[in-house]
Amino acid sequence: MKTKKLILSGFFIACGIVLPMVFHMFSMGGPIFLPMHIPVLIAGYFLGPIYGAGVGIITPVLSGLLTGMPPLVPVMPIMAFELCGYGLISGLVFSKTNKVYLSLVSAMIVGRLFAIAGAYAVSLTLAPKINPIMYVVGGLTNAIPGMLIQLIFIPTLIKLLMNNKEISKAIA
Repeated sequence: MKTKKLILSGFFIACGIVLPMVFHMFSMGGPIFLPMHIPVLIAGYFLGPIYGAGVGIITPVLSGLLTGMPPLVPVMPIMAFELCGYGLISGLVFSKTNKVYLSLVSAMIVGRLFAIAGAYAVSLTLAPKINPIMYVVGGLTNAIPGMLIQLIFIPTLIKLLMNNKEISKAIA
């Protein structure tokens, strides 16, 4: 079981690196459409909270190092906190309730709280001029299209994948 989860973790991390590159090729900005968030949220559903959190931390770090997106300072560490929250909470709430929308909305809210914590840590170390609350709240207005995409696309995809016998068997 651990081998399957490690392989799927690698797959979701790879998706989290490649998907933003595709969006940027078509001038569809990452802060607007949030393409890195989608694989991390989905990882939480399929892999559970621990692996989901791991995917959430590793994805922006590797992406930042390999592609320069997100920028290493100050965005990457903040995104690592935020995406850790997404993977952790989507996996935790879904494993307890089996409710897709509840776990998605919970992850979106708690992930932003993790982002505030990350911005606070960055403000103490790498970028002292950052106001953690203003940084996260300011990013929310740009992210509305991405949040709408998540609210429509992720539940639909999760239900399709969960109802597919071959995929369900492979993940179990």
